[in-house]
Amino acid sequence: MRPYRDVAAIVGAQVICFFLLSHLEPDFFLMHLYQTVLYVALLVLLFYMEDRWAYMIGMLASVVWLGMAYSVGLLNSAVRHIARWDGNPVGYLAGATAVLAVLLIAACGRHWMKEYAGLGKALNTFLVSLGIVGVYYAILVIWFWNRVPTTVG
Repeated sequence: MRPYRDVAAIVGAQVICFFLLSHLEPDFFLMHLYQTVLYVALLVLLFYMEDRWAYMIGMLASVVWLGMAYSVGLLNSAVRHIARWDGNPVGYLAGATAVLAVLLIAACGRHWMKEYAGLGKALNTFLVSLGIVGVYYAILVIWFWNRVPTTVG
């Protein structure tokens, strides 16, 4: 059994959540579609057995996504919808996506510590992965920010 199947399963579930969100929120279709690009790239990295990069990018991308979701109030809204059980599938999927992000951080961190800790590759992998995730989310945020209509007044 390959050691990273659990990571691939979590990433696959994350892709499915973003895909479902893209159909439930047609106004944000492209946003959710572009969010899946990084997770599909993680699946490709795992397929080509570049798991060192997949683990680090998986951890960093999930941390950044959780930070962004919290800062815009998405996580608070999801918790309110789940607590009220009001039948809002977007809130439930946002909550599920957050849980999957936490699970991905834990699974990638566990695999990283087991397979790569102490090999001297951590700093290089971290910095390159941080650059990739930073540029990816910067492009995504700038693109989204430019789509928001501004009022002149």
